[in-house]
Amino acid sequence: MVREQHVRKINQPENHKKMEQKKSSLFSLTLVVAALGYFVDIYDLLLFGIIRVKSLESLGLDSTAVRNSGEFIISIQMAGLLIGGIIWGIMGDKRGRLSVLFGSIILYSVANIANGFVHTVDQYALVRFIAGVGLAGELGAGITLVSELMPKEKRGVGTSIVAAIGITGAVAAYFISKEFEWRTCYFIGGGLGLLLLLLRISVFESGMYKQVKEMEHVHRGNFLMFFNNGKRFKKYLLSILIGLPTWYVIGVLVTFSKEFGKEFGIEKPIDAGKAIMVAYAAISLGDILIGLLSQWLKSRKKSLYIFYFLNIVFGVLFFLQGSNGTDTTMYWLVAGLGFSTGYWAIFVTMAAEQFGTNLRATAAITATNMVRGALPLTILLFKWFRVSNGYIKGGWLTGIVIMSITVIAALLIEETFGKDLNYVEN
Repeated sequence: MVREQHVRKINQPENHKKMEQKKSSLFSLTLVVAALGYFVDIYDLLLFGIIRVKSLESLGLDSTAVRNSGEFIISIQMAGLLIGGIIWGIMGDKRGRLSVLFGSIILYSVANIANGFVHTVDQYALVRFIAGVGLAGELGAGITLVSELMPKEKRGVGTSIVAAIGITGAVAAYFISKEFEWRTCYFIGGGLGLLLLLLRISVFESGMYKQVKEMEHVHRGNFLMFFNNGKRFKKYLLSILIGLPTWYVIGVLVTFSKEFGKEFGIEKPIDAGKAIMVAYAAISLGDILIGLLSQWLKSRKKSLYIFYFLNIVFGVLFFLQGSNGTDTTMYWLVAGLGFSTGYWAIFVTMAAEQFGTNLRATAAITATNMVRGALPLTILLFKWFRVSNGYIKGGWLTGIVIMSITVIAALLIEETFGKDLNYVEN
């Protein structure tokens, strides 16, 4: 009854069946392009973490400055994602999903090419900020488009395939970083993005969105609508909180695995780039499995609970390594952590499924980047804990706080498996 006050169904046109047939014929191309877009997105997003040490050392920084500057730059990049998420989210509902897919990739491709010319930490941070703004639109817009074009019962599988293929961009970034100088790696990322624009020309806009665009008196992409209705605000907040552990794992435990390895007393230095590659290879497998699992269980939430449990198990094992740990053990545990955070696609899909067509892109894109943008706060929490508790204890205390918030949010959020998306928010 409460829902009817702010949700209105879209009237189905007489040619609806024809539209559905057209959707099916476009599905495979849309899926491939969305997956390749996310591949380039992840390549560029994770590249800094992979080449962080050698790129900053080449700028003349010592080990302490590398760690501090690395935390600063990744925080600035995530701040760019947060701001970009709001911009592209609004654009996705006001101008269309495709406008975001084109605009975002142009911005982050050019920014990454520019990244190859930086010579100071401040320049590096500025360009990563701009790249972050550009990167913010890719995944949410792609998932929204695929979700609106797929049959409702199979959305989770389709979006998981997008994420599984896309996430291998981190694996590609690692191997490319081993073959090329760090500046060249950024040039390659920018070039890949510009090449992807050629494929995007063949992709069509969501028919569901086109219907809403023609409706009068329907507000599209109004970000403030998430805050002017109590139930809608609760859904939006919960949609963000269920994804928090992903960037705690990647942005803290994996990105700074070299520093954690040193604190554990592991004799052989940990290669942070390799750790990111291993984690994302495992995340790709996790994304495929959780899509199939949610399909089998017919529940997004139940599959999330299983992966949260695995996340906690591998997190505990990570911090129990101690001085007896080895580099091989570290990489295996990083893989376990990666696999157990392979619910990114389901998280984004749930954010998209929570809201009507006139707010769906705004929700999916902003929720994605609110989670990414929360990383600076997570790092600040980590720094605060480690001041009086040490590096390792500070890490697991941060994890307890993050996971506690997420589990509570998952218990409260609405189940969206098989939900009809053909409605608007009033």
